Amino acid sequence: MVWIPGGEFIMGSNEADAYDAEKPAVNVAVRGFWMDETEVTNAQFEEFVKATGYLTVAERPIDWEELKKQLPPGTPKLDDSALLPGSLVFSPPARPVPLTDISQWWIWTIGADWRHPEGPQSNLKGKEDHPVVHIAFEDAEAYAKWAGKRLPSEFEWEFAARGGVNGKRFAWGDELTPEGKYLANTFQGNFPNRNEGGDGFIGTSPAKAFPANSFGLYDMIGNVWELTSDWYDALKLARLAGHAPKLDAGMNPCYNPNNPYAMERVIKGGSFLCAPNYCVNYRPSARQGHAFDSGTSNVGFRLVKDPVDKKLGLNQ
Repeated sequence: MVWIPGGEFIMGSNEADAYDAEKPAVNVAVRGFWMDETEVTNAQFEEFVKATGYLTVAERPIDWEELKKQLPPGTPKLDDSALLPGSLVFSPPARPVPLTDISQWWIWTIGADWRHPEGPQSNLKGKEDHPVVHIAFEDAEAYAKWAGKRLPSEFEWEFAARGGVNGKRFAWGDELTPEGKYLANTFQGNFPNRNEGGDGFIGTSPAKAFPANSFGLYDMIGNVWELTSDWYDALKLARLAGHAPKLDAGMNPCYNPNNPYAMERVIKGGSFLCAPNYCVNYRPSARQGHAFDSGTSNVGFRLVKDPVDKKLGLNQ
């Protein structure tokens, strides 16, 4: 882990082409904390599973009673065959498709889990140092408890990703590829059907494949989205700025106007699937909601830890 000194920073973005959920930029502060220098890898997660016998959400049958709570009332029960253990896998179509239909590239795959990231016929050979994926929120929480750590808050995560650099579009400055150099694992080409792999990778990349930021953290941008401890609220920054009423968390801690039944946690950092023609989420201010009870082939996590001396304040 590396030490992240506390301080004040500008969270969010006022850029015209930033997404609404990132606006407006607000001043916030965090206290110092320790953070994993890389995303949790397959090898690290395997060590946890061997020590505890833990079974991830993707490896268990789906509980219909729990699932239907997030669906419109009256949704008919899914066939039992659709409730078998599995997860969502990115599967690029053979040709360009409308970008309004994610089912063209996200496929529910029986047998997909952290050991089989592309489906039951895949494995982790050669990917021991890649980030673990198909991790649901409770899986990350279980690993954190075992490791004596915790998931970062959204504030902590963004502060760490910025590396002490305020007001820049990307974690390293205002250019995506300064002097033609790729500094993160993202998608080059025409999403979703053609990834040209200009950065050297088509899917996930090994930890430390790209330079660390000024705090010594790797892959805070790109590779895989990272879970945080916060419930997703699309108006969070607007509420902090006083531009929207406070969220009645007693009714629902999550607010997503595009999915009123959603129960989502905030994910940050973008992934190897973020592309200029679809989602420019390879920026510190980018934020999305992710279903708390499932994983995908492009979402992972890293952990933080409080200092032993809880009196450590800002700028320490």
